Amino acid sequence: MGDLNQFLKQQALGSLYSVQKIELSVFETTIRFIGAILTLYSFTGDPMYRDKAVHIADKMLPAFKTPTGIPHALINVYTGDSKNYAWASGSASILSELGTLHLEFVYLSDVTGNPIYREKVEKIRSVISSIEKPNGLYPNYLNPKTGHWGQSHISMGALGDSFYEYLLKAWIQSNKEDTEGLKLFDDAMAALMTHTMRRSQKKGLLYFSDMKLDRLEHKMDHLGCFSGGMFGLAAHTRPNSELFNKYMDVAKGITNTCHEAYIQTATHIGSCGLPNSIALASLDNGHGVLSFSVSQNRALEKHCGTEYGYTGIGFLTSDFESFYMALEKHCRTEYGYTGIKNVYQENPQQDDVQQSFFLAETLKYLYLLFSDDSLLPLDQWVFNSEGHPLPVKGKNDFYREASSDVGAAPISR
Repeated sequence: MGDLNQFLKQQALGSLYSVQKIELSVFETTIRFIGAILTLYSFTGDPMYRDKAVHIADKMLPAFKTPTGIPHALINVYTGDSKNYAWASGSASILSELGTLHLEFVYLSDVTGNPIYREKVEKIRSVISSIEKPNGLYPNYLNPKTGHWGQSHISMGALGDSFYEYLLKAWIQSNKEDTEGLKLFDDAMAALMTHTMRRSQKKGLLYFSDMKLDRLEHKMDHLGCFSGGMFGLAAHTRPNSELFNKYMDVAKGITNTCHEAYIQTATHIGSCGLPNSIALASLDNGHGVLSFSVSQNRALEKHCGTEYGYTGIGFLTSDFESFYMALEKHCRTEYGYTGIKNVYQENPQQDDVQQSFFLAETLKYLYLLFSDDSLLPLDQWVFNSEGHPLPVKGKNDFYREASSDVGAAPISR
């Protein structure tokens, strides 16, 4: 691993000192950079990675200086100025972004002994725990100045998705000590299952509908396909819970719906949708309309891939082999993997774009699906939202907590 470690060090050093005067997404920087570098620290024990994670996280901290502690979405790492997206409802922060920092910041506090990172995300947790929720639901927009919700838009897909994922995974990462996170997760799932979960009229396909202004739109965002694996993981981690059967039924139903969205196309690749949505009426009739991006298949793979491979939702290796072969046939080029413009054409036009998370997530999940379950066992590792594995506290020697003198040797392959 020595040569690889040296290469990764050079990449980390080069990338961190080249971004000084640009505006960064707090969310994307956390899940992609901080998460990846913390994974490298857990694997190697090299303090350089821990220190670089600190360097980046410290650049994010000014974004949390709001009246509520809810962070802004964007940070100028040179000036420390922060703001939200102009398009966001009422200049609000985004639920999936403000709620998808917990794993990385808590772990960073534990490996450094500096409580500031944990304090920032615990403040977020405090706000979302105390705020009134309409019918127990979490709208996608939260004002960082007032602590009030913005536009009433509820989604298991984009703008909402990973917020729910991290409630569950914070509990897992803590070795099941973060019972507040688990309760928030269970309460949120109960509300979503009651108010937004429905079945299509003809085929009975299960889906989570987007909701706007208390009205269901009866379409599911493609990114919402991750929820099949999330429910499977929630069941798998509590096999004796009264919720086990309920969560497994949802896991199987959602995963089947998303599987149908793939196998009903000419390419056997699912569409992004417009905008990134699965139209349930089209699935009922065996029809669909749109394009595929190598950035979007991660929704199927993200949890309905690696994690349902572990949790027994019921898909076979052959299903993923078919998906892989479809990628090879329609998306592979001489220099990488491209998206395609119409998944319903036998010979679709390619769009000449490969997203970074195709490497971070999709290929990694495919590799893990065809690997032995013991490679990264889910009782010892938890994946962040960008596919970077972080160790579970108290169950994994690679956690490398600052106060502990015991640590694992670097991973070598």
